[in-house]
Amino acid sequence: MYRLAFLVIVMFAAVTSLVLAVAHSLWWWLPAGALVSLAVIGLWDVLQPRHSVLRNYPVLGHMRYLLESIRPEMQQYFVERNTDGRPYDRDIRSIVYQRAKGTEAEEAFGTEQDVYQPGFEFLVPSMAPKPVPDRAPVVRIGGPDCTQPYDMALLNVSAMSFGSLSSNAILALNRGAAEGGFAHDTGEGGLSEYHLRHGGDLIWEIGTGYFGCRTADGAFDEREFAAKAAHEHVKCVSLKLSQGAKPGIGGVLPGGKVNAEIARVREVPQGRTVISPPYHRQFSTPRELVRFIARMRELAAGKPTGFKLCVGSRQQFLAVCKAMMEENTTPDFIVVDGAEGGTGAAPLEFADNVGAPLTEGLITVHNALMGTGLRGRIKIGASGKVATGTDLVKRLLQGADYTNAARAMMFAVGCIQAQRCHTNTCPVGVTTQDPRRARALNVEDKSQRVRRYQEATVRSALHIMASMGIHDAAELAPHQLRRRLDPRTVCSYADLYDWLAPGQLLADPPQDWRQDWEAADPDRFTT
Repeated sequence: MYRLAFLVIVMFAAVTSLVLAVAHSLWWWLPAGALVSLAVIGLWDVLQPRHSVLRNYPVLGHMRYLLESIRPEMQQYFVERNTDGRPYDRDIRSIVYQRAKGTEAEEAFGTEQDVYQPGFEFLVPSMAPKPVPDRAPVVRIGGPDCTQPYDMALLNVSAMSFGSLSSNAILALNRGAAEGGFAHDTGEGGLSEYHLRHGGDLIWEIGTGYFGCRTADGAFDEREFAAKAAHEHVKCVSLKLSQGAKPGIGGVLPGGKVNAEIARVREVPQGRTVISPPYHRQFSTPRELVRFIARMRELAAGKPTGFKLCVGSRQQFLAVCKAMMEENTTPDFIVVDGAEGGTGAAPLEFADNVGAPLTEGLITVHNALMGTGLRGRIKIGASGKVATGTDLVKRLLQGADYTNAARAMMFAVGCIQAQRCHTNTCPVGVTTQDPRRARALNVEDKSQRVRRYQEATVRSALHIMASMGIHDAAELAPHQLRRRLDPRTVCSYADLYDWLAPGQLLADPPQDWRQDWEAADPDRFTT
C-alpha cells in the first residue's frame, strides 16, 4: 500500500487546499490547482492499462519516463556492455521496447560502434540480394523415434518459470505465443493453469527438482509426467541438465515467493525456499541419460523430447554422443544455453566464470553431432542473449536451427531491469508474487507487445538473410560471418573454428578432437 502513499497524500492535500481556497483565501487556488492536477494524473495512472510502472507508482513513476527522454545524452550510463567494454548490440532494451510497441524507426547518422575494434563482428552482404520471404519458415522437430513432430518458430520464449515470473507475466507470454504462432518454454517450475489458459504451444521443461511430476521424496513420477505431457498444448518436453547463468548448481526460489498456488504447482511446502538439486537422481552416466530421454519420449506418447545444457567439457558431450550411437536412440532436440544467459538469482562467480559462452557451446555441439553422423536426427536450439534479428542469424550460421529468448521477452512484457527479481518487489509486476504488484502488468496489452516483438525480430532476421543473398536459412555458412582480430586483420568463422564433416570423428578424427574423442566414455561422465 505504501506504493500509493504519495497519491493518497496528494489527494488529501488537494482536498485540503480546495477547502482553504473556498473558506479563507483566493491565494489557496494556486496550490489547489497544482495538487488537483497531480491527483487527476495519479488516478489516471492507476486506471490506465499500458504502463506498469505508473500503475504501481502513480505520479512518481513519471520520473522514469523523464529519464528515458534524456537517454541519448546519458547513453554511457544506460547501455549494457560486454566484458571488453563494447556496447551489447547498442541498446538492446530500446530495440525490444520499440519493436514491442510497434514504434521501431530508422536511425540517423549511422552506426555508433567502433568497427575497427578487435572483436567487432559483421555479416557479409551480397551484391545480389534475394526477395524477403512472405512467410517466416519453421523448423520440424522430431527424429526417427518421434511420432508427433512439431514445427518450431525461428524465435521462441525461452525457459522462465511460474514462481520466478508472476501469473500475469506467464499469461502475457503465453497469449503472445498463441497469437504469434511460436512456442513458450515453461521453465522448470511446473505446468500451471496460466501456461494453459490461452492455448499457446508449450515446451514443458523438467529440471532436477521434477516440479509438477515428482514423488513425495522428490523423485521423478512417471505416471504424473505422462498425464500432464498428454495435454494438447504440450508440444515438446525438455530435460534441463544445466542453465547458462548458473551451470552446475540448482535454481533457487526464495520462500517469500512460494505462495500456496506455487507450492501446489511445484508440489513443495508453502513459504519455504525451494532449491533445485544440482544433479538428476534418475541417471548418472551418459548412457543412462540417453535411456531416460527415450523413456520420457515414450511416456509423452512420442512427442519431441530433448535436453538443455550449458556446455562445459567437450569430452563429456562426446560421451553422450557415443551413448546415443550405441543405444541407437537420440533426443529430438538439444538446446544450448550460453553462459551469458540471465537469471533471477545466481551466485555472481558462477554467472561470470562458469560455463561456455553460447558461440563456443553451440559450435561444439554442432560439430560433435556432425562428426558422429547424428546431426540430421537432432535439431539444435540456441539461447543466451538472443534479442535481435542479427543475433538470430548469427546463431543459425553457427549451427543452430532455431533460437529462444528470455531477457528480451521480459523486456517485451515490461521489465525495466530493476534487478529486484529475488526480492518479490518487482516494480512492474513481472517477477513478483505480490498480487497488488502483479496486477500492474496488463495481460492484454503486454501479450500484444510479445507478439509484435517476436514478429518484428524474425522479420528483421529474414531481411538480413535476404541482404546476404540467402533465401533459406539452410544456405547460411560460417564464411558469411566475419570477426575483426586487430585493426588490420579480419577472419571468417570458417577459418576461426574447425568445422567437422559428417561422420569425420568415426572415420578420421582431426588432431584437435582426437584426444577428447578417444577418452569419451558412454558409461562415465569423465573430464
